[in-house]
Amino acid sequence: MALKIGIVGLNGIGKNHAACYQEDDLADLIAVCDVVKERADAVAEKYGVKAYYSLKDMIENEPDLQIVDVTTGGIDNGSWHFEPAMEAVSYGKHVLVEKPICHDVQQARELVAYADKQKVYLGCNLNHYFTPPAEKAKQYVDNGEIGELVYCLTKMGFNGGELNYALAGSPKIKGHPYFHMKAFLTHPFSVMRYFCGDITHIQTFSDRPGFRRSAGDVMVSINSIHVKFANGGVGYLLSQRGDAVYGLGGWWSVEMAGTRGTFCIENCVEKVSFWKAEKGIPAISVQKEPEVTHYGTTDFNRTFNNRLHAFLEDISNGVPRDQLRANGRDALAVLEYTFAVMESYERGGEVVRPHALPPLIGDPHTMR
Repeated sequence: MALKIGIVGLNGIGKNHAACYQEDDLADLIAVCDVVKERADAVAEKYGVKAYYSLKDMIENEPDLQIVDVTTGGIDNGSWHFEPAMEAVSYGKHVLVEKPICHDVQQARELVAYADKQKVYLGCNLNHYFTPPAEKAKQYVDNGEIGELVYCLTKMGFNGGELNYALAGSPKIKGHPYFHMKAFLTHPFSVMRYFCGDITHIQTFSDRPGFRRSAGDVMVSINSIHVKFANGGVGYLLSQRGDAVYGLGGWWSVEMAGTRGTFCIENCVEKVSFWKAEKGIPAISVQKEPEVTHYGTTDFNRTFNNRLHAFLEDISNGVPRDQLRANGRDALAVLEYTFAVMESYERGGEVVRPHALPPLIGDPHTMR
């Protein structure tokens, strides 16, 4: 049976989510909400649903509503997430919130704890690993074909350079040094954690190039981040916001190397390569050709469909809340990492240990 959904926040991302729900048999979009009346009216007319201009009105006038999808934005693309998400949870609604889960890490901690107290599903749009290449790569990991983690290398950012640069005029970006970190690092950190587990130590050397400085741009747009995982492996994340042209691996690549094999995903949705470790190979030798799986697509937007469907599928199947894919605790983890990056940057590149996550308790109805 389709789940009844209301969306709050109808700029580009909200419209994207609405279009995804129209294609999904598990979704029944029944209402939309935005404080800007014209936005709400336009989307409501397009999909034949009711428009609201306050979340309280939408929830109280739609008694069958089961899910509130929070796609509001704000400063650093996240300052308008906390209030509507908390309000929806207070009514006992399941919530999907865009990334980052919150603009402030203390708010994120509070939201995750409140959703757990209210016993509702809280998910976040950590959509970057809801792809066929990531699914294939996770099979390598789960089947033991990677072995013990040695390292993880991640490159994620935007194509650009000095010739393509223009100072951002939006108030959600201009004047905010941590816009790129807060708005973007959620994605690469979520991918690294998905494959390699929790991160225990973080160190960054972050900066911005001269052309940004000359323009008076305060954004810390280049991030060179070294991490240590709880399982003993190490990792490196390079992220930049259109400061250079990307090379090998494209705009999004992740390489996970273990004691039994190595995989590399290129351009997020494009392909995954796998190299299997073999006995008796000299330390310096010609490397064998990898097993390469091409997916014949460059449509990154399908990750939204995949992720939203997974959220609906998990709720429909009644999975334990802590087993919800890309759940609130997962989103909190990567925000803790982001704030650790900010702290390391402010302390001149010192190693920082991210704040501990809330403990996993487990559902007594499903754990035996």
